[in-house]
Amino acid sequence: MVLELHVWGPGFSLPSIDPQCLATIAYFSLSVPKDSWVLVASSDPTVSPTRELPALKNGSTWVSRFRNIVHYLRQYSKGAWDLDRDLSALDKADSVAFSSFIESRTQVLLDLSLYVSSQNYYNSTSPAYGAILQWPNQWILPPQLHNAAKARAEPLGLSALDLEETEEQRKREHSAAVAAGRIPQNFISRPRETVSNLLGKSSSGQQFRLDALTGELFEPLEAMLDDKTYMLSGQEPTSLDCIALGYLSLALIPDLPLPFLRNSMQRKAPRLSQYIERMRQELYGTVQVSDAFNTDTKSSLPWQAPQHITFSSVGSTLLETLADSTPIIKDIRMNNRLRETAESSGSGLSAVESNLLSSYALGQKKDVLLSVATVVGGVAAMVGYMFHIGLFTPPPREEEESDGYDFALPESMSAADFLNI
Repeated sequence: MVLELHVWGPGFSLPSIDPQCLATIAYFSLSVPKDSWVLVASSDPTVSPTRELPALKNGSTWVSRFRNIVHYLRQYSKGAWDLDRDLSALDKADSVAFSSFIESRTQVLLDLSLYVSSQNYYNSTSPAYGAILQWPNQWILPPQLHNAAKARAEPLGLSALDLEETEEQRKREHSAAVAAGRIPQNFISRPRETVSNLLGKSSSGQQFRLDALTGELFEPLEAMLDDKTYMLSGQEPTSLDCIALGYLSLALIPDLPLPFLRNSMQRKAPRLSQYIERMRQELYGTVQVSDAFNTDTKSSLPWQAPQHITFSSVGSTLLETLADSTPIIKDIRMNNRLRETAESSGSGLSAVESNLLSSYALGQKKDVLLSVATVVGGVAAMVGYMFHIGLFTPPPREEEESDGYDFALPESMSAADFLNI
């Protein structure tokens, strides 16, 4: 049976716009025979029961995320597709440690480069998503990914990269100053700041912070690579090389209006930059968006065109978006997905961890339902009390209408006077 690897589609001349997807594609290219798998740029997390990409489909079995997929391939092939099978115990420990280091440190920098930076997001990242997404996901998913990336990067305190937030903050402060009478009204307008200005003058502290973050990532990896062909060995690539390629290629390859991450990598880690470029050419080549949707492509990757969107899937997407935007329903759905992920066979969790996470999700759902029931009961009790004290009185009942016309005679006129008798 041919394995289907569903990923976010191409972007920036790379086969995917997502680092986890790029790492998984690299692993498949190095370990799985080409006639045993196909690459599908579905770019839709809802294809997977876990609502995550990358997602591997084998018949009715779905497995998502890089580590879980690698573990599944190891079991499925009985070790034949395991890139780490020849590593010593110490090398395996180093692989896990450096993989976690690359994932955690690089992800926040990619968030800053591709999403938080307004110039890069609106000029490069957002159009890249628009080229691979079908309607209506092209209007729904990019803002969600944008907001999630900004939330992850917020603790870094590098808000100067977000021109929108900086401009809104400036307007709020300026309006408050005008309202307090400190600035004349005719001085309100002021030219918009640019990232270069912000990082160059008033935000020099943020520039130092950004340099420190990039140095903490690139310098240890440059020292680890040294003169070796691969990260852990001079002979064969491992899963660590796939993680490094997946994450660092998105730092090096994209041609962005504000290429601070690429410039920093080339300046602080020249050998690492050459290694990523070499691995990228060997495993990916230069990928065009059309390669993912053209069955006659000459790409080195085994692309399979994704299915066209149907009316039912459009309706399902719109309903799910509406449900995820409704506060109470959103919490219930999130807890349901968390429980399903914990109980799935491809979660990568132990039995104890799976039970604990499932129990936590179920408890959270019960708390939400209890809160809803408490609010509804409180409102019903309050309305009943208002009726009881007479704050609300029911309208008087109207007398039943007769079949004919009803006439009311004046009190001073009798029936005989009315009939002139």
